[in-house]
Amino acid sequence: MTIEPQAAGQAELILVVDDDPDIVRVVEVNLRLHGFDVMSAHSGPEALALLEHRRPDLALVDLMMPEMDGLELTRRLRADPMVTALPIIVLTAKALTSDKVAGLAAGADDYIVKPFDTSELIARVRATLRRNQEAREVSPLTGLAGNTRILREIADRLKTGDDYAVCYVDIDRFKSVNDVYGFGRGDQFISALARSMRRATVSVGLPPAFLGHVGGDDFVVVCHPSQVQEITSYAIYDFQRASDALYDPIDSARGYLEVVDRRGVVFEVNLVTLSIGVALSTSRVFGHPGEVVAVASEMKAAAKKNKGNYVALDQRSDRPPAPPDPAGPLPRRRPAEDPTPALPQQRVTESDTAAETGPHA
Repeated sequence: MTIEPQAAGQAELILVVDDDPDIVRVVEVNLRLHGFDVMSAHSGPEALALLEHRRPDLALVDLMMPEMDGLELTRRLRADPMVTALPIIVLTAKALTSDKVAGLAAGADDYIVKPFDTSELIARVRATLRRNQEAREVSPLTGLAGNTRILREIADRLKTGDDYAVCYVDIDRFKSVNDVYGFGRGDQFISALARSMRRATVSVGLPPAFLGHVGGDDFVVVCHPSQVQEITSYAIYDFQRASDALYDPIDSARGYLEVVDRRGVVFEVNLVTLSIGVALSTSRVFGHPGEVVAVASEMKAAAKKNKGNYVALDQRSDRPPAPPDPAGPLPRRRPAEDPTPALPQQRVTESDTAAETGPHA
């Protein structure tokens, strides 16, 4: 079976399933008039057959149909891993609350009572598609914007021509945390970093800094270059305190984890730190968001080669030096929870693969 998703830039595809051909015709005409592409089926089995080959962006499903009613079709769609997240709006001639609840309980996202106004239909379709798109762009663990939104934010900065910096943040030796404590505890470290990064970005005030979650233990901040130092310092300080509380007391007290490799040999692996790579528009000209991310990723890899929490800024330049600003540098503000400018004692780091390099002495 080959299911073809919609290509970027194509009209959104709506699947209409109703045994009444007149309703299908009216709905299809109105959807096409408002810029949607449409495929239709007159029964549940026919709809399932269509889904073998094409994946729509949303389904309009009639509740009352022979052979397989809308509730059963909705349940089957929710059970299919390939279309389980497909937004579904149920069309029903039953206005009773119990019937609406039954549709929602089966997995529908919304319902429309027949006879319906076509303007309401279009509005509900667009609203459901918008909610679904927003949900896909949010990390389920942290609630932060994901890759699509991150790239769009960088693209917006490129279009405006304003100065910006992209900071790529990564937890060092995060794999060791998962190996020793399991994925549940690892998720707590990721959530703690998300909170620390949020506090750091909020602390700098205006212009607002953007925070996104690439996935796993990787985060991206898009901000003004003058905000980089304050954001990264705050994040390192705050996350170090937060992560210390997530270790077992014995590991936190001795300052390292004991990791057992596949041969049963025990290794010392230091506690987590942060590596941050920074790409700056003030020194280089970027033509595409991917170029910016590539440089920030390269700097993150360079930061990982250093000991302790480390921020690596791209120092390469293809711009002429700017004249001095007569207004002088912007004033720096300290994080609200950190009354002193100094960071805590930096940890001495080891490689994430330290458990493969030598035994615990």
